[in-house]
Amino acid sequence: MEILNNKKVISRLKNAKRMVVLTGAGISAESGIPTFRGENGLWTKLSPNELASFEAFYNNTAVVTEWYKHRREIIEDSKPNPGHCALVELSKIPEVFNLITQNIDGLHQKAGCEDVIELHGNIMECYCIKCGKRYTSEKFDEIYNNTLKHIPKCDCGGLIRPDVVWFGEPLSRENIERAYQVSINADVFLSIGTSAQVAPASDLPRYAKRNGALLIEVNPNRTVLTDIVDLWLKGDAGDILPKFVEEYKNVKEN
Repeated sequence: MEILNNKKVISRLKNAKRMVVLTGAGISAESGIPTFRGENGLWTKLSPNELASFEAFYNNTAVVTEWYKHRREIIEDSKPNPGHCALVELSKIPEVFNLITQNIDGLHQKAGCEDVIELHGNIMECYCIKCGKRYTSEKFDEIYNNTLKHIPKCDCGGLIRPDVVWFGEPLSRENIERAYQVSINADVFLSIGTSAQVAPASDLPRYAKRNGALLIEVNPNRTVLTDIVDLWLKGDAGDILPKFVEEYKNVKEN
């Protein structure tokens, strides 16, 4: 069964030159990485303020550090799924393609996507809160394993933290400004596997539609975005996106 069976949508896709994709935790859940707000999400078991804030890190450094190390190990053992791989193929079709993600797992890059706008950082990288020196996850683990009480510190004495955006912290100004700009200029905007509840990422599809973009949502469940999209492709990204790419190629060629 064809998923692109709406003549208006097909016409808009055929003429589109600039495509933007926003991905959330849903696309990575299919690779075995827990979501935050789903039925079995991380925040149903743990309080965000206990683990994902600077205050928590500063006051309970060993606990927060161990938790993020455990999350990195889960991600290191995970592989990109068909949804991630389909986006690599999709990036080759329009003249301009931009991928924005709320995820911190780096699976888009592992699949082969380039120039990913990471709104919330990347858990596989770390840095010193005092001097800013950056550390790979491998170097971090080396320090972690050789540090008493497992509280890794930089050569300057500063604590080493994951390069992620915690609650109460601002996003990278460069990344969010770029995300807004490409969204405003998009001909087609795909929202994939995100609850569309966390600002400012949740504003991006709305800005895109307000400025004339065709808005498509890929999600197995209804979200706060569903009622305003031009097309809701109900299902998991790993199932939907390979079909979407195949049909989109046909639309562009015919």
